[in-house]
Amino acid sequence: MAQIKADQLCGLMNSIYLAVDTTTEACSVALCNGAESIFRYTEEPRMHANLVLPMVDQLLAEAECQLNQLKGIIFCRGPGAFTGLRIGAGVVQGLAFSADIPVMGVSTLATIAQRAYREHGARRVYAAIDARMGEVYWGAYLLDEKLSSSAMQLEGEELVVRPQQLSIAASSNKDWVGCGTGWNFANELAVAGVEVDVVYSGMLPHALDALTLGIPGLSAGKGVAPELAIPQYLRNNVAKKKAEQGPAS
Repeated sequence: MAQIKADQLCGLMNSIYLAVDTTTEACSVALCNGAESIFRYTEEPRMHANLVLPMVDQLLAEAECQLNQLKGIIFCRGPGAFTGLRIGAGVVQGLAFSADIPVMGVSTLATIAQRAYREHGARRVYAAIDARMGEVYWGAYLLDEKLSSSAMQLEGEELVVRPQQLSIAASSNKDWVGCGTGWNFANELAVAGVEVDVVYSGMLPHALDALTLGIPGLSAGKGVAPELAIPQYLRNNVAKKKAEQGPAS
């Protein structure tokens, strides 16, 4: 398991950051309060709208801090479930507006890859989310050993694609790990030549890992105004029929 020191994650000891994720079947929030990080995590599809704000309140109470003491809020911007993306963005906008603090969006796929590093030490991750309609959201992430950062870096670009139509270099599978619900299409991915030795198909994003990805940007002053907490859908046409969207998160 990869260990991340609290001072590396949180920066200055008096800096407090919040992260929110509602983009998949999982709903989680995490708070970095100086020397420690605390979180709430649950997998209850269709309950995110009811759960996320009480979870935030619980963390703030546990940390004995007020919303306006936060230095910024990080949120998973997508890709993911249409309803879940809108819930997360709306909640973060509301919280950030009320406290007059900046926000930072991070990729859901990157957050999954970061979790794979934190829990399993994986340094090369093919992160995939079931996008419905026979497609997956896809991203290849790796930890650049030349950098001091412990944040996973995107190689290439994130895609929404039919798994059997993916195109990767023939040598790219070496030492890679597959993570996310998109790996339920392992047979189809194999048709495209994408095969790995280890797969964690049940791995979902976790707000604790969104903290790792978002804090460096916020601490460097790269946060944006609350109204710019905008979901990233990847699909051009997000107005799909409800039946096509699958279970909402």
